[in-house]
Amino acid sequence: MSKKTYVIAEAGVNHNGDLDTALRMIDAAKETGADCVKFQTFKADSLVTKNAQKAEYQKKTTGNDEGQQQMLRKLELSYDAYATLFARAKSIDIDFLSSPFDVESAQLLAKLGLRTFKVPSGEITNYPLLRFLSKQNATRLILSTGMSTLGDIEAALAVLTSNGIGRERITVLHCNTEYPTPMEDVNLLAMNTIRDAFGVDVGYSDHTDGTEISIAAVALGASLIEKHFTLDRNMPGPDHKASLEIPEFTQMMVSIRGIEHARGSTVKQPSASELKNRPIARKSIVAARTIHMGEELSEENLTTKRPGTGLSPMLWDSVVGRKAVRDFEPDDFIEL
Repeated sequence: MSKKTYVIAEAGVNHNGDLDTALRMIDAAKETGADCVKFQTFKADSLVTKNAQKAEYQKKTTGNDEGQQQMLRKLELSYDAYATLFARAKSIDIDFLSSPFDVESAQLLAKLGLRTFKVPSGEITNYPLLRFLSKQNATRLILSTGMSTLGDIEAALAVLTSNGIGRERITVLHCNTEYPTPMEDVNLLAMNTIRDAFGVDVGYSDHTDGTEISIAAVALGASLIEKHFTLDRNMPGPDHKASLEIPEFTQMMVSIRGIEHARGSTVKQPSASELKNRPIARKSIVAARTIHMGEELSEENLTTKRPGTGLSPMLWDSVVGRKAVRDFEPDDFIEL
């Protein structure tokens, strides 16, 4: 079987700033079969200026009566809350991650004991954050690349690798930062372009509606999938509408695990399950009519029929023109 895909259930800010909801989301992520539950760590006042506007998708989901900073303040969790969330995840044996949006947030997560860090797409040009994370002796660093060119990715990787983290510990996620992402903008093949260009593990951070793109990414070789989920898509907040509810996420996990088995290897050969059908489905050279001993075997008195336990039809040209070694009745296997 091919390598298992690491699946992150992205809670993000779908807790709406409520710790109890966030705790319930950890339990729900575990129930889906995901490998990891992930949040976002930030302080609104440190993340955006007071005059920053919302993205268009945020205006659609949360209105236009407030700016981005005001919206994000409602979605904050206290730094103490992350310790509580980390402990809950550990207690039920699901990995815990949270994306830091600034160095202070990253410091908090490092103090909690996190050894894997996720760089959000918007922070791919945040040099101070990249430099800090690359020096944390992380076992894995995940880099999302929404809104990025190959040049942006190359520059970010240069910062990371020059400050102490090798490419073997970096996973780069192809991503599109629109919620939901239109199908015509997914450009899924770019995931493996990133892999080939930079020699890193790759995955996909999925903001499309539904589950098919995540499943397709696994089929193409993604080592990691990240997908938003929510307890209720009708809850207020910017990301719920572009998130899966628990039953959908659970079914996606079933499909992903199935695709992992189906993906197999690059070797083309008969599987053990189908070998028994080869003699039944293939054909042999047989007599098309009565053939007398010594008669010339020809296109007219030979044909091919199942089963494939006699001479292979691939020997046709070497059989035609030979003399029959005995009498053959219709459907008899030809012998030489």
